[in-house]
Amino acid sequence: MMTKTPDCAWNLSDLKDIPQNGLKVMSTFACGGGSSMGYKRAGCEIVAANDIDPEMAWHYQRNLKPKHYYLCPINELLTKDLPPELFELDILDGSPPCSTFSMAGSREKSWGKNKHFREGQAKQVLSDLFFDYLDLVGRLRPKVAIAENVKGMLIGNAKGYTKMVMARFKELGYRPQLFLLNAADCGVPQKRERVFFCAVRDDIDVPPLKLAPTHRWISAGEATSDVQVLTDAEVTDCNVTDSALKYWHKTKQGCSFSEVASLAKGKPSHFNWIRLSETNPSSTLPAEHAKIHHWKQCRPLTYREWKRLGSFPDDYQAKTDKIGKYMIGMSVPPKMTEQVARAVCQQWLGVEP
Repeated sequence: MMTKTPDCAWNLSDLKDIPQNGLKVMSTFACGGGSSMGYKRAGCEIVAANDIDPEMAWHYQRNLKPKHYYLCPINELLTKDLPPELFELDILDGSPPCSTFSMAGSREKSWGKNKHFREGQAKQVLSDLFFDYLDLVGRLRPKVAIAENVKGMLIGNAKGYTKMVMARFKELGYRPQLFLLNAADCGVPQKRERVFFCAVRDDIDVPPLKLAPTHRWISAGEATSDVQVLTDAEVTDCNVTDSALKYWHKTKQGCSFSEVASLAKGKPSHFNWIRLSETNPSSTLPAEHAKIHHWKQCRPLTYREWKRLGSFPDDYQAKTDKIGKYMIGMSVPPKMTEQVARAVCQQWLGVEP
């Protein structure tokens, strides 16, 4: 008997059947196109995209084929000759790199330092990139600016940084709002909390934006119910380490290996690999793909499973599975951005979703 395809599954080829709303979007810090696919699913046109990473640029252009693509640091867009349509944007989207604010990162120790975000990229002061995005908002003057970042921006000393971001939006002539959203509430089979800055230009007379959960939670098991599990031989080929094998069998679904490892070692362990729960959404997918393990088989998830849990399309092409998983771990889930975009298009830009 054939297994029914889950409602959360989709393909890039589905985008051609989505009615267009006529709104134009530019995506900065575009990575592999997670946000862009969300806007496209909401009926918007992506007229331009930008990223500094050649690897991400290759994947974005291969899969999404934008009209304009700028492979450069975002601050170069402040002086570059740009086409007139970019000065008539409905939405300027951005996801500035977040490692300096992530709860999993070094946070304050990295603020103000010139460093690589990823091997192969030029060095940048990562904590300045949000303000580079805001400078571009000031130059292009879109009707709406939407920027996504990590929950860590609301915690500790980062709250002061967030206040400066909000103040800068106001200086530029925008009315900003701040939302903490969970991807699981947006139709993504993954618990991933993210902060969204949504700002509308002062000359646009609309009420404050309202965002609320739009979907029931989808479990990892449901999302991958039609994805064939690996054979025993394929699991063996995953080269799972002996320690991971030992801890996986003793770890309950939905828990970290660290609890079992701490008991075994008699001291705290930072072995923060996770055995997912079949009956709940996935935990946050990280850039380090080996940390997330299947619930029934002792192995890391496959690329196809990652795509489902990240709400990426099944037909998204990556050079390698490892690169594909990295991009999904770094990206805003498309269906998460889709729900934000639909609300903004309807409430602020007057277009029915």
